Amino acid sequence: MGAPTASKSRMPPDSAVPARSFLDRIGLNRPELRAWAMYDWAVSSFQTTIQVAVFQIFFVSVAAGTLPAGKPLQLWATVNTIAAVLVAIVSPVLGAISDFAAAKKRMLSAFMLVGVAACAGMFFIERGDYILAAALYVIATIGATASLVFYEALLPHIAADEEMDRVSSAGYAMGYIGGGVLLALNIAWILAPGAFGLPSGEGLTPAQATLPTRLAFASVAVWWLLFSIPILRRVREPQRKLEPDEVHGVSLFLAPFIRLRETVRELRTYRNAFLMLLAFLVYNDGIQTIIKMATAYGTEIGIPTTALITAILIVQFVGVPFAFLFGALAGRIGAKRSIFLGLLAYASISVVGYFMKSARDFYMLATLVGMVQGGTQALSRSLFASMVPAHKSGEFFGFYSVFEKFASIFGPLLFAITIATTGSSRNAILGVILFFVAGAAILARVNVDDGRRMARDAERDLVPVDAGGNA
Repeated sequence: MGAPTASKSRMPPDSAVPARSFLDRIGLNRPELRAWAMYDWAVSSFQTTIQVAVFQIFFVSVAAGTLPAGKPLQLWATVNTIAAVLVAIVSPVLGAISDFAAAKKRMLSAFMLVGVAACAGMFFIERGDYILAAALYVIATIGATASLVFYEALLPHIAADEEMDRVSSAGYAMGYIGGGVLLALNIAWILAPGAFGLPSGEGLTPAQATLPTRLAFASVAVWWLLFSIPILRRVREPQRKLEPDEVHGVSLFLAPFIRLRETVRELRTYRNAFLMLLAFLVYNDGIQTIIKMATAYGTEIGIPTTALITAILIVQFVGVPFAFLFGALAGRIGAKRSIFLGLLAYASISVVGYFMKSARDFYMLATLVGMVQGGTQALSRSLFASMVPAHKSGEFFGFYSVFEKFASIFGPLLFAITIATTGSSRNAILGVILFFVAGAAILARVNVDDGRRMARDAERDLVPVDAGGNA
């Protein structure tokens, strides 16, 4: 069970010779790399159908459709904020547990199942059930984002330094394909339910009218579960390693908190990784705001639902080649410079969003987002992974998740406050530019070569631990 992982020294494996095949060029030339990327394919079904497209519209127009005008969007922003705060609180502890107990895969599967169950439960939401809808969305979000902590923490264990940009970008590309294919199927039976044997036409009961949409939520549960199997079968659990000064005989309950305290101190030592986290916190706030509020914002300004969903499909399928291109670009000019280009594009996207009035404008916005969204986030992930010690990847990616979730707080909160004070969210769009400018300014201070050197040095004196916990 499982395939060989990347070399312990994180030096190039034999397969890192100049690429000769298509799989070499896109970073998926080994079975464990393809299995790892398939989890992006699996979990992206939640991100597209639930977080970005169908559920967001369903929440505003159906689940919270009985609330006064303006309140559904404000509630949606608030629910996203609550989910982000909860994940931010638990992620570092979960990451520390996964490192100490060598349980990244087990914890990934546990939180995946939590998310799957919550998505399945969304099938039972009816008009006015905004409390149930909010609760299930928060639970599903916790399941998805917590599972991604362990998924991303596996990256430095399966890929060598010079592979990470391509592998991470390939994962995002696979996510675009997987999420896009299921979303396209969902849209097909939502827009033409009769073609799929579902209730259609006049005189439908409320439950019949929403059945195609609620089946879309159930399909996410099935898709997510099914395509999680490869990573659980083909990627090995990384071996636990002891540091020379690590305390022995500490209980599983206390050890993660002790390690967490040490990691907080170490973040100051790994200065470049910490600066990368700060930069990511700021500019990803802008990215996540665009992702999570775009369709709700479009709904508010009168963009037709079919146009909103078509635009999301544009993002998905434009994103596939451009995610791969960003991985290749990073190989030529470096991940840091490639991220700068992505942030410049996002500033332009904010301007387009401010002046957006028609479906054509929304399609233009979607095309621009698709060109830079996956690549910018993938390279942020791989750049950070290359600057942290692999044996503590769970803990460091726990903090990465904290910064990512806090980056999901301020943007939606800005929308909620703006709507409450001005009655309109359009003015908040231009404010998003500040996140990209400030994030780029912090990123400019990151010394990538020095950060990677420190990460490699931290692994030299480690002692492997066997299955029984013995050094």
